[in-house]
Amino acid sequence: MLEAVDRLEVHVLVDNSTDSLSTIPPFAESEFSYLQRKGMRILSGKCICCANHGFSCLITAHRGPLTHSMLFDTGPEAAAFEHNVDRLGIDLGVVEAIVLSHGHWDHAGGMLRALELIRARNGGGSVPYYAHPDMFRPRARKLPDGTMWPMEEVPGIDALAEHGARVISTRDPQTFLDDMFYVSGEIPRVTAFETGLPFHFAKTPAGDWEEDPWIIDERWLAVNVIGKGLVVFTACSHAGVVNVLRDAQQRFSSVPLHAVIGGLHLSGPTERIIPQTVEAMRELGLTTIAAGHCTGWRAMTALANAFGEWVLAPTAVGKRFIFERGTQ
Repeated sequence: MLEAVDRLEVHVLVDNSTDSLSTIPPFAESEFSYLQRKGMRILSGKCICCANHGFSCLITAHRGPLTHSMLFDTGPEAAAFEHNVDRLGIDLGVVEAIVLSHGHWDHAGGMLRALELIRARNGGGSVPYYAHPDMFRPRARKLPDGTMWPMEEVPGIDALAEHGARVISTRDPQTFLDDMFYVSGEIPRVTAFETGLPFHFAKTPAGDWEEDPWIIDERWLAVNVIGKGLVVFTACSHAGVVNVLRDAQQRFSSVPLHAVIGGLHLSGPTERIIPQTVEAMRELGLTTIAAGHCTGWRAMTALANAFGEWVLAPTAVGKRFIFERGTQ
């Protein structure tokens, strides 16, 4: 059972882009505005965040007197994650759980350092860590000449445990933190046009490379905001963002979809499905599309043309989104 919350705050810690100059909707706050509100008196490169290829956000939900915070991914490297957390003045001691969206380096590279920073502030307590067993398989990209370009592996269960994680590795969906958060199970692939990531490979237990376009370990995260509906987090959408959102819609059929936040992976070889994706998303009734990371500029342009600038609210490093009942 996913319990509805009164207020949801999302702070982007790592993203591919930085943008504090564009106008934004009233439920968002730019990095510069946030830093100024927190005491930055001189606008300087010594104060601002660093964009990097990856994604991470701190998510805080409020229900009555209860407040819970969790970390969704940690970006590609420890340095970028720690730099941005420090610049934003984030107290990671509030983090009570971590979800890794899928087993790619650009979402898990900062994970061990994140655990160190969290435990340095929470008294050394263990941190629940929600994972899928296939996340820990070595991955690679097949190059045009047929050679494999290996990816940095995500931290394994032993390394995570050594850094204080209490790993919950399962294929099943879970609710956690007083049922205020939901992490999905494996995402059904139901659309005809979302066919996975080409040229993506994973190692078998025998050590051989095999095609792995589906990246079945990917999961989505959801929070239900009273009077709004589901806010769905999908860090890369390798399953296809329409598959992600349809799964969320089916799992919570009585709750409308309100927002999707994260990377839509409509760049590179998946640019060909931008028209079908945009058309299918029209049917989902989203109020906010906070796309970023791996979405790509062509898809951003198509989404802006289709939905308008107040539905499309791109993510950027340091940006905050606030969803609460009684407001947009």
